[in-house]
Amino acid sequence: MAIEASLNDDFPRASEQSLDDQRLRAASRIIDSKTLQTEFHVPEMHCAGCVRRIERELAKLNGVISVRANLSTRRVRVLWEHKKTSATALSAELDRQGFAHMPLQLGALSADEDDNLLRHLLLCLGVAGFAAANVMLLSVSVWSGADAETRDLFHLISGLIAIPASAFSGRPFFASAANALAHGRLNMDVPISLAITLALAMSIWESLQGGQHAYFDAALMLLFFLLIGRALDHMMRTRARNAVKLLASLAAKGAVRIAQDGSQHYVPAAEIKPGDRLQVAAGERVPVDGIVRGAGSDIDRSLVTGESASFTIEDGAAIEAGTLNLTRPLIIEATKTADQSFLAEVIAMMEAAENGKARYMRIADRAASIYAPAVHLLALTSFLAWLIASQGDWHMSAYVAISVLIITCPCALGLAVPIVHVVGAGRLFDHGVLIKDGSAFERLAEVDTVVFDKTGTLTKGELCVVETNADADQLALASALAQTSRHPAARAIAAFSKDTPAQAVPTLSDIEEHPGLGIEARVNGRIVRLGRPSWAGSIAADAPAVLVVPPALSAVWLAEENGGVAAFAMIDELRPAASTAVRQLQAAGLDVQILSGDTFAVVRETAERLGIKTSFADLRPADKITHVEKLQSEGRHVLMVGDGLNDAPALAAGHASMAPSSGSDVGRQAADFVLTGSSLSGVVISRDTARQTDRLVKQNIAIAIAYNCIAVPLACAGLVTPLIAAIAMSASSILVVANSIRLRFNSPQQPLETET
Repeated sequence: MAIEASLNDDFPRASEQSLDDQRLRAASRIIDSKTLQTEFHVPEMHCAGCVRRIERELAKLNGVISVRANLSTRRVRVLWEHKKTSATALSAELDRQGFAHMPLQLGALSADEDDNLLRHLLLCLGVAGFAAANVMLLSVSVWSGADAETRDLFHLISGLIAIPASAFSGRPFFASAANALAHGRLNMDVPISLAITLALAMSIWESLQGGQHAYFDAALMLLFFLLIGRALDHMMRTRARNAVKLLASLAAKGAVRIAQDGSQHYVPAAEIKPGDRLQVAAGERVPVDGIVRGAGSDIDRSLVTGESASFTIEDGAAIEAGTLNLTRPLIIEATKTADQSFLAEVIAMMEAAENGKARYMRIADRAASIYAPAVHLLALTSFLAWLIASQGDWHMSAYVAISVLIITCPCALGLAVPIVHVVGAGRLFDHGVLIKDGSAFERLAEVDTVVFDKTGTLTKGELCVVETNADADQLALASALAQTSRHPAARAIAAFSKDTPAQAVPTLSDIEEHPGLGIEARVNGRIVRLGRPSWAGSIAADAPAVLVVPPALSAVWLAEENGGVAAFAMIDELRPAASTAVRQLQAAGLDVQILSGDTFAVVRETAERLGIKTSFADLRPADKITHVEKLQSEGRHVLMVGDGLNDAPALAAGHASMAPSSGSDVGRQAADFVLTGSSLSGVVISRDTARQTDRLVKQNIAIAIAYNCIAVPLACAGLVTPLIAAIAMSASSILVVANSIRLRFNSPQQPLETET
């Protein structure tokens, strides 16, 4: 709320802003008192060259902190300082570069737009294929030795078919190329459009002059194969975004807000602010993150965790956006806005898979950015060289130049990295893992050491009582004290006491929680304490023999002033599949370690249960980061897995990092991967997927380089016709896409065992 107040103070008054600026600011996300984040949908972003230009030109604006363009989702995310620039300046720069755009908010993913674009591509593909088939049939008689009059007639008929068909089917390329040239830039579609136009123009000239060769079929076949590649690319990217669109479509569009006077009004999710009290009926989804106030309910968290089992949520418990309320109405106090909720964070992470600027991605981007000027220069050089070598035969020289323009299209290289990343991100999402940056695949594939935090990572972070010597009255007193606290130990005692016979609930007064020690209150004028044994036992009489708690277990004492003592022995349960995941990581040759701030005995017991030989206890946050940095300095590549606020520095220091979604917001923000479920099987699957992704990226780049090394010299040597060039270029792109799709069907290298 303080941030919003600061922003409201700093922003110009609405009357001083243009309507466009007000609209764009309203669609922006508040990061802090100085910074906003605005997302634009840019449908005309078609290639890596477009991505590079948008990021470069927007980054030049004063006040712009960072720019990230996502080719898969056609989105541009800009982080900017509102005091140094305006939202309309960002929009104006995109207009100046010739990119039509619109602002986006949470859930603004248009399935209809994707479907319309695919239908248009398929229609263009059908027209190009039908026209190419007819022109190829007319060409049969020409190839078989028809007389000159028949040949000329069939050439003219072919032209009447090819010209309107090319004009219609080539619109996706022609419009993009014309827009780029009109704004003084080159993109991948410029040489493609030039090649098609030159092939048609040369064929028309040959037909009117009675020439022997016309390449109407080459122009149409080029369009046909290019449209196949573009349609496949579009479908692949759409499939990769299906999970994101599902999450966005299931997000609540609004909620019933309860005003201070008790009146109720339905408001859109975008208008909900922290502190608002909301009523969520049974069967509705929670629109924003919040805290349950009043009676609880059964909820389904499968949308945000991937786990279908429902469970009961009670007063004071945190609840995430996207959670489905099942049994009775809930009153929730909002703690975040819709665009800052956990669901929005998940959507943002899903969309970020292609954004990573890993080593291979930078190579591909660089190659694609220099493609247009390089290929024009190469085609011109080939034309002039052949013009000299053929002693002025400009027909042959022109056809060689056209073949060079066609065959050098870098579609395969441009697709080599991002397609694998989006397929890999989709595969991880199916297994309950979110990746925040595609470049994390590369880092995770290099990992040789895995360092786990203990509490909340290897364990559930939820204590349970395994033994107690408390009698019925002491148990009732402990339960009453525990219900006043949200500490894990207090929640464990409260849960344990539910299964015991009901007792008269003591009346507590002067309740006070002492951080790190426990809870203190008065009952009938006497002080009672529930907490650390040394602290609680200090008020008791000479303590009688109490429950002997093994060092590996946690102990909580209940003590009465000048009275008796009862003890509760607790243990932190392991996460599902924890021991299986550790065994598989060790079997793969990785060194597995534990870093924890817990006591030596507790950490050693956990390490023994999991079969981990190296463990460190009693560590502060600074000790953890020092240890990770020491491992890194020894040349190791460390995967840090942790959940808490104190793990964030170590997560940032690791070569790669993971955090459970149940951990702190800071931990999730610092991690490269987020485990949405409770199982640690995602650690193993993520590493296997990263290694397979790395192999496929290398294979795709090798395919693209091999294609160019073979095809370009052949085209320059005049050994490839425009038709063969079109087939070869499209085949390389289709091969890269098909190779990338294999990742979805490859099983993990080490299938997970069922852990009992």
